[in-house]
Amino acid sequence: MDQRVDGLIKNWQKRNILGLYCENKSEAADKILEIISHSVSIGISGSVTLDQLGIVKRLEVRGNPVFNQYKSGISREENLELRRQGTQADYYLTSANAISENGELVFFSGYGNRPAGISNAKNVIVVCGINKITPNLEEAIKRSREYATPLNCKRLNWNTPCLKDGICRKEICLFPDYKRMCCQILIIEAEVTPDRLKVVLVGESLGF
Repeated sequence: MDQRVDGLIKNWQKRNILGLYCENKSEAADKILEIISHSVSIGISGSVTLDQLGIVKRLEVRGNPVFNQYKSGISREENLELRRQGTQADYYLTSANAISENGELVFFSGYGNRPAGISNAKNVIVVCGINKITPNLEEAIKRSREYATPLNCKRLNWNTPCLKDGICRKEICLFPDYKRMCCQILIIEAEVTPDRLKVVLVGESLGF
């Protein structure tokens, strides 16, 4: 474990956030399954990191009720309803767009279910690769807006100014001309309830 990781876990402790370190994504997935019991419900956000871990499929296979808005064959209305239900699940699984070395967590969202789930679910697990660590909060926000969001827009083919060249033009990225992805920003500075918010930091590059 390098000094940045050790420092982050100590900073999270001061912020009432439980930080856990796993060497790789396989170990991280096993750790999540260890934390979450078989009977509890799960809400999820869209996340390349969660996809890379394969954790949603493993939870579904073992029988956890998962509010999975990405399952095939559902309507847009069903998708939005599953997003809403997921925000009130027993556990909410997500990843951050960026982490500051001081311990702040930054989340950008289009539909708002991710900030709502992180803020309201009974328990939250945030999984992040070490590639998302930044020196400070300002750089964390910059990374989220200028690096992660353009890549997600490209992945999902959203009509945004940053889709082609990756350059953020937030002053013109407005409806109806564009389908803006950066609609809500959530910054977690601390947590009141002990053990509600856990961060599983993975010693690999994961997600955007």
